[in-house]
Amino acid sequence: MAVLVFLVALVLLVIALWDWNWFKGPVERAVQAKTGREFHINGDLDVDLGRVVTVRGDGLTFANAEWSKQPKMASADRAEIDVRFWPLLRGTVLIPEIRMTRPDLLLETAPGKDQPGNWDFLGPSDGEPPVLQRLRIDDGRLQFLDAAGKTDILVSLNSGKPKNADSAPPLLVKGKGRWQGNPFTLDGNTESPLELTNSDHPFRIHLDGRAGATHAVASGTLTNPFALRTFDLDFMLSGQDMEDLYPLVGLAIPSTPPYRLKGRLKRNNDVWRYENFTGTAGDSDLGGTAQIEVGRERPFLKADLVSKRLDFDDLAGFVGAPPKTGGGESANAEQKAEAAALKASAKVLPDTPYNLSKLRAMDADVRWKAQRINAPSLPLDDMDAHLTLEAGLLQLQPLNFGVAGGDIRSNIRLDARKDTIDTRLQASIRKVQLGKLFPDAKLAEQASGGISGDIDLRGQGNSVAAMLGSSDGAVAVGMGRGHIGNLIMELAGLDVAESLKFLFTGDRQIPLRCAWGDFGVARGVMSSKALAFDTEDTLILGEGTVDLKQERLDLLLRPRPKDISILALRSPLRIGGTFKDPSFRPDFKALGVRGAIALTLASITPPAALLATLETGPGKDTNCGGRYAK
Repeated sequence: MAVLVFLVALVLLVIALWDWNWFKGPVERAVQAKTGREFHINGDLDVDLGRVVTVRGDGLTFANAEWSKQPKMASADRAEIDVRFWPLLRGTVLIPEIRMTRPDLLLETAPGKDQPGNWDFLGPSDGEPPVLQRLRIDDGRLQFLDAAGKTDILVSLNSGKPKNADSAPPLLVKGKGRWQGNPFTLDGNTESPLELTNSDHPFRIHLDGRAGATHAVASGTLTNPFALRTFDLDFMLSGQDMEDLYPLVGLAIPSTPPYRLKGRLKRNNDVWRYENFTGTAGDSDLGGTAQIEVGRERPFLKADLVSKRLDFDDLAGFVGAPPKTGGGESANAEQKAEAAALKASAKVLPDTPYNLSKLRAMDADVRWKAQRINAPSLPLDDMDAHLTLEAGLLQLQPLNFGVAGGDIRSNIRLDARKDTIDTRLQASIRKVQLGKLFPDAKLAEQASGGISGDIDLRGQGNSVAAMLGSSDGAVAVGMGRGHIGNLIMELAGLDVAESLKFLFTGDRQIPLRCAWGDFGVARGVMSSKALAFDTEDTLILGEGTVDLKQERLDLLLRPRPKDISILALRSPLRIGGTFKDPSFRPDFKALGVRGAIALTLASITPPAALLATLETGPGKDTNCGGRYAK
């Protein structure tokens, strides 16, 4: 028995006097073999044995990647790690606490596009990650550098006071710097209970970050701080323009008015999912779910969006135009300046070029439905859009709007895989009700009939103005059976004397037999092939051009009254000027050239394809498509 006591005492004496610094070299070589980086313990190495083993090291340094200009990736004045002994024998690493004094960590992106960051030095792990219960940091520092992305952020890390003796201390985070060239600030904290990997007691965080005008707040849980590839957070995102997200996180979204969104942000390895978010963009509400898949050649965005009420001018960014900026409208300062410049310009069509690099930077599959549209100048009802984007090829199939009781269904294809975008627009207009096109109730009562037609245009250019200004194709729009108020006709300048009479004595309804416009389009110029408007009182025939590149009108409308009106003004009506400032005036010079149009009266008819879409109705006076007598 005395011998056994002596041996136990000898072992305890050896342990007490053992110099653990003997293991510094083997530990340093083991870390270097595992990571490929030099690791040094420049101070003492000590170990306290027991049910909880404490490993303590001073003056720690860990080398950076070879390509970095900074020799050290990490350092600490002291690190202490507590590890439970018995679970370690079963291959499970349980860490009750890590304590670090003046840790300094540098995270840095590589200069080569295909090179990993300096943090990517460990291969895939076959076992479970360590389980951490508490983390204490005294005067810590974290720096993130991305020279190519103009990003340099310095974050201070310090442990606060725990709520009680059994709680882990909160981690206080405060940082500043520049993100993608924008001023950046970060404030936050963590509240971590005992078991960070226990789903009932997760690692809670609250982070508040700003980069330029973009503001993000994340609150929620991390099941394990060693496994940041999975988390579930409440996430609020707001800013002046969603276009600002492209330089910050690589999301290529068109310009929008100021926005504010709130939802759940989840990550499952390479898939980031913004789930069940709600909020506003401009004067529109916006909700749905969107997810980004990274780790591909290009990030892939998939989203299902819904707006209960969509303000139509909030879509202006999709065509390179600013939203409206009048009273009650939402717009940021830059958009207000753009709107003022557009108002001062003589042109109407947006000429802001699309960013080709953005169109090629990501892939997308987005469905967006709007249940109601607010557009005071346009009687839009709803919207159904499906956008796909792959390697610079953008397609809207379909882009459908409910309009004035009818609909406009379109397919748009923008091919940005070359330096100049190749565009095709195919649209069908069906049963748009004439009366609903008038916002004024009295005028709406004076008109009825369904408008239908087809548009097929191809163009090249990097802006909407350039695309239309170079387009080729056809535009045909017509209307069959209906009626129109005499006052509406006369106020349009077709018969000035009659208009004055009806302004004071009232209005009557004029049955409309048929109306259509058929234009061929070449190099951005729409040239009339057939243009006519026929009622029981008047036949109006027209000809001319609409120049989409110069945005100029040159149309001649010649009325042929069927009633006997001594005061009727029979001179043709010339529609000229620009899209922004059109002019309507009698053209007395055109009185002498009646023959050119008159010779075609016997054979003028709408195109067969257009005729098939019109509601001509029964009756001898509704012979749309028949021959008109001279």
